[in-house]
Amino acid sequence: MLYYVTKKEDSMSEPRLQDIEDYNTLKGEKRRVVWAVIVAGLVIGAIYVGAKAMFSDTEDAIPINDTITEITTK
Repeated sequence: MLYYVTKKEDSMSEPRLQDIEDYNTLKGEKRRVVWAVIVAGLVIGAIYVGAKAMFSDTEDAIPINDTITEITTK
């Protein structure tokens, strides 16, 4: 016996992405949110780079002498 799923019975299954109204599009509010996230990331990155350049002075670092000296043994 063959059983075919009709469209009426298929409506109880999980939704497909293609059935979503704005699938695979960037329109309206969705587009603004994507641009806002991109711009926010760029601004935060620029602030981080600026702060790193401003506060990463090594002029006041303590000099370290990494030479190896010969130790005499008896």
